[in-house]
Amino acid sequence: MNLRNIAIIAHVDHGKTTLVDQLFRQSGTFRDNQRVEERAMDSNDLEKERGITILAKPTSIEWQGTRINIVDTPGHADFGGEVERILSMVDGVILLVDAAEGAMPQTKFVTGKALALGLRPIVVVNKIDRSDARAQEVLDEVFDLFVSLDATDEQLDFPVLFASGRNGYAGDNPDVREGTLEPLFQKIVGHVPPPALDEEAPFSFLVTLLDRDNFLGRILTGRVQSGVVKVNQPIHALDQEGKVIETGRASKLMSFRGLERVPVEEARAGDIISLAGLAVATVANTIADVAVETPIQAQPIDPPTLSMRFAVNDSPMAGREGSKVTSRMIRDRLFREAESNVAIKVTEAADKDSFEVAGRGELQLGVLIETMRREGFELGISRPRVLFRDGDAGREEPYETVVIDVDEEFSGTVVDKMNQRKAEMTDMRPSGGGKTRITFSAPSRGLIGYHGEFLSDTRGTGIMNRLFEKYGPYKGQIDGRKNGVLISNGSGEANAYALGSLEERGILMVAPGDPLYEGMIIGENAKTDDLEVNPMKAKQLTNFRASGGKDDAIRLTPPKRMTLEQAIAYIDDDEMVEVTPKSIRLRKRHLDPHERKRAARSKEAA
Repeated sequence: MNLRNIAIIAHVDHGKTTLVDQLFRQSGTFRDNQRVEERAMDSNDLEKERGITILAKPTSIEWQGTRINIVDTPGHADFGGEVERILSMVDGVILLVDAAEGAMPQTKFVTGKALALGLRPIVVVNKIDRSDARAQEVLDEVFDLFVSLDATDEQLDFPVLFASGRNGYAGDNPDVREGTLEPLFQKIVGHVPPPALDEEAPFSFLVTLLDRDNFLGRILTGRVQSGVVKVNQPIHALDQEGKVIETGRASKLMSFRGLERVPVEEARAGDIISLAGLAVATVANTIADVAVETPIQAQPIDPPTLSMRFAVNDSPMAGREGSKVTSRMIRDRLFREAESNVAIKVTEAADKDSFEVAGRGELQLGVLIETMRREGFELGISRPRVLFRDGDAGREEPYETVVIDVDEEFSGTVVDKMNQRKAEMTDMRPSGGGKTRITFSAPSRGLIGYHGEFLSDTRGTGIMNRLFEKYGPYKGQIDGRKNGVLISNGSGEANAYALGSLEERGILMVAPGDPLYEGMIIGENAKTDDLEVNPMKAKQLTNFRASGGKDDAIRLTPPKRMTLEQAIAYIDDDEMVEVTPKSIRLRKRHLDPHERKRAARSKEAA
């Protein structure tokens, strides 16, 4: 059978997963009467809730005698570790660009990786039916992007289609408003070369994805680079140096058919398959015939730029809401994650009760914490910190390219706030519809915790996109949170009477009846220093009736409840987020006030 392997790459929310849905429908992968969820490829709960793709997933469709293996890739830079590996499995890419938003930072990141591997993209200008579409301008932006990424003449001569993924049509003309995706199928078969791999050589296969199955154990997914593999064939796994990690048999082979993984008896060079039967082999290892001694070279992965401390929950409420609370359980789960996700690095602390988890960004680590929380874990999470390195000119820190689309009236505020965070503006231009697009080069350190403030400053209308740019010179001190916090001075339940009198002190984060403990943060102080308060104090009862109806019910402003990401971005260096399956609480690292004072004194002395 004819075979084509392609990846779909795009910026987050430009319509990749929706387009794949339509390719399924129009190729006959789904029956006409089959009920299929929208965005079928986003199968993980968090992906459905957030509307983003987190895990890369292979799938396959058949069109007029050609099998087309498609990999839907993540569009967010934090999951770039996935994207880099996937591109080594394919022979072509579809670059999807929003007809209004144009080429965004993530487009640049993924396209750069694809061009460097020598892949020739098909450009699809999507959402052509948007009222603010500017197809020709967007096409010019894509061409300029290719030039800036040092594309070859062959890559610059890319085919273009204009499409609406949601409505299921594509054409050569920006005015197209009906039809099918037939032109896209024809372009894939005509433009993407079939795999040029040697079927006669011994079997070899590079692991690009890893997941687990309760019955089959580790499932390794990748593309067969050479030869043929059959069920029960003896195989071994090699690391990047060529050392044999383990030997075993290919106990099960599976190929992709639509959204399903189906068992097959054999697979040939070029096929994208999943293989079971090995217990140790992991991502970037080579699985091969026992005669093969040379590993397949894997794509180097960009280094982590941010880390957080994951600790055992040691608050007075530990163990009440979660079922997985021990350091051993947390350790096993984190090391399992690092195995399948090469962009994450886990280091165990000397005390064995905490782990340093390094990754690509706040979103990636936030998704990991949220996933663990849903699995029943309780954790104490520290403030994110960037990872410095020693360069030629001294200490270096990670920088990000930040592209902000904002209404013109808010642009002054955004520029001012970004300047305070040591960002440098590199471009500012009107983007139509009363909006301005501003580009900055900013140290990652200054961006921690800014997103919530940015949404407040732009009344929720601003859009911010970030992308790792480089390591550059250390920018010096950046001011953090300006306000102190209100700290509970005891344990018990929050009392409405006490909270009523504390409202004038700042913004409360707890409601009457909430369980509290000493050292827990119950609100934000209106002033810059921390303040210890008693939120459990009840009203003194007397024999006298209050005059003038003063015993009326206390009316409280609803408390400020934070999401996990907001809480992680909010806390200071001496604070933690207590995460359980049911609650997110903020607390001081040292719950005892005397210990807090001692830690503050030793920090000042240092």
